[in-house]
Amino acid sequence: MSTQTAETARDGDTAGAVGGVVATVALVGVSAVAVYLEAGDGLAPFAGDTPVKLLWIGWIAFVSMGLSAWIGGRVSRERARTLVWGYGLASGAMVTSASVFLLPQAIAQSKSFGGFGIALGLLVGYSAHALGHRLSHADLPGDRAILELSAHATTAGLIVGVIYGNVPDLGLLLGVSIVSHKGPAGYAAANRYVARGGDWRAVLIPAAGVGVASLAASYLALPTDAAVRGIVFGFAAGVFVHVATDFLPRCELGSEIHEALSVEGDAHELLDRLRVHAVASTSLGAFAVFLAWLVVA
Repeated sequence: MSTQTAETARDGDTAGAVGGVVATVALVGVSAVAVYLEAGDGLAPFAGDTPVKLLWIGWIAFVSMGLSAWIGGRVSRERARTLVWGYGLASGAMVTSASVFLLPQAIAQSKSFGGFGIALGLLVGYSAHALGHRLSHADLPGDRAILELSAHATTAGLIVGVIYGNVPDLGLLLGVSIVSHKGPAGYAAANRYVARGGDWRAVLIPAAGVGVASLAASYLALPTDAAVRGIVFGFAAGVFVHVATDFLPRCELGSEIHEALSVEGDAHELLDRLRVHAVASTSLGAFAVFLAWLVVA
């Protein structure tokens, strides 16, 4: 590595670490304001106030992603089975939660516009994912993967904030399920980022983004028009279903799981075994949401 390249890597490393610290401070500051405003009503996780629920959701997302990033930055290589179970549990929980809690809300607002909103969310989610690859060819400041994660986390936080702000009766289970993929995503991102010479603390930027964005967006009141609300709730459901299916563990040649295998040559047999783990983990994630729903319903 040349001197100039090494200096660039160190600069990027420092910038990522500083960015992570700044994002954490921002989350602490926003949370402190929310705590101050809600202190009189208590901060129990199942309290009825929207800011309290979003505080718990935001900090659960931050801790799970930050802790996973810390671990991912210290292992020499991604572990395929860890990724399969992490992604599988999260995606199974997300698919079930979006289907049970958001889809009925969208259809209840407006059957037709709610359906169009769901389609819009799925297509926008797909389009953003497909066109996001173009960022790899752009000369952007910072690490592309961290930028993509930050944009994704901020968008998710905005949607969560709007949904909870306009339907305060939604329980904590939906939000926790939606952010459940932050753990495995943080693990994988930090492992790769550190391998490129980065600092795992850069992943704290997207980790904090969910809480900051959701608390800010919760004050946006939607119009009472059924068509508008149907489209918004349908859009949220479609986006989260797309994200959930995108995180389904794919045990195929050339996939992220395949790249994480510590074997060379023909890996078909090992991938076949991992497919069993993929089915088991996604099913368990979905069943866990069902059991939790039975408890809180």
